[in-house]
Amino acid sequence: MIDILFDIIGMSGTFLVVGAFFLLQLEKLTPKSLAYNLINLTGAILLLISLCYNFNLASFVIELFWIAASIIGLVKYYSKPKQAVTS
Repeated sequence: MIDILFDIIGMSGTFLVVGAFFLLQLEKLTPKSLAYNLINLTGAILLLISLCYNFNLASFVIELFWIAASIIGLVKYYSKPKQAVTS
């Protein structure tokens, strides 16, 4: 039963990361957008959780890098000056 739970968590993460990439390629998201970085971060965290149960060093390391890249994107998103709304 616990195997199925971690498989569901891992597959959810996979769908989020791959889905974000597809949306990027379809130009529905931009690489600097909040949504793109949050989807990638969430997906990578879910994959990392599943890897804690079914450990694979190479996959674990790439998810750490994916999380770091997503956090860098979020920091850059929140650090950029906000543009004033004009009417």
